[in-house]
Amino acid sequence: MSYQPHDPYLPPQTEPATRSLPRRDLRHLVRGLSVSASAPVTGPQAQQASELARRRELLQRLGVPVAADGDFDELARDMAAQAGFLYGFVNFFLERQTFVGLHQPAADSGHVIVGRTMSRDHGWCPEVMARRKALPLHDVHASPRFSGNHVVDAVGIRSYFGAPLIHDSGAVLGTVCVIDPEPRPLSQARRLRDVVIGAGAQVMDHIVRAPFC
Repeated sequence: MSYQPHDPYLPPQTEPATRSLPRRDLRHLVRGLSVSASAPVTGPQAQQASELARRRELLQRLGVPVAADGDFDELARDMAAQAGFLYGFVNFFLERQTFVGLHQPAADSGHVIVGRTMSRDHGWCPEVMARRKALPLHDVHASPRFSGNHVVDAVGIRSYFGAPLIHDSGAVLGTVCVIDPEPRPLSQARRLRDVVIGAGAQVMDHIVRAPFC
């Protein structure tokens, strides 16, 4: 609680004596304030900004498109077909999650049609980015930690399998993942995890070797 001079429950405030500072003291004080004002921002936001800048610089150096790409769409389609899932994604983490590769049901299928971008906070790919390893969720409702998610309500997803896209430099560029409105038996979890891990390796090989135009 901040100090209130007229608060009856607090002692009266005594005003400190006022004195003039010598000119050299004022210059020192101004320099100190200037340094404090220009001090770099630290914490999670600064780390996130640094990782984003590193990610963008690496993608630019490799010549990788950061928009919808036919080759990435094909890789997403192959991954979804191997897994038997309705949706497949090659996802770069930029200012937003950006699906440079996307496979989804036909527009007249009756299933939800998704766009090419999504908030960085939605879905389960942020967890994959943080842990830097695959995340197998055969039924998202089986774990309270992962059941409460915007994607569950918006798309009605019950199963998710994702893996990180890690460059040789150590930078995590994004993820590959498959999602589906039906849960999967726990007995299939290892095979489906291996599918997305293998797809992630294919995507990274394509990123490093393909001559992007």
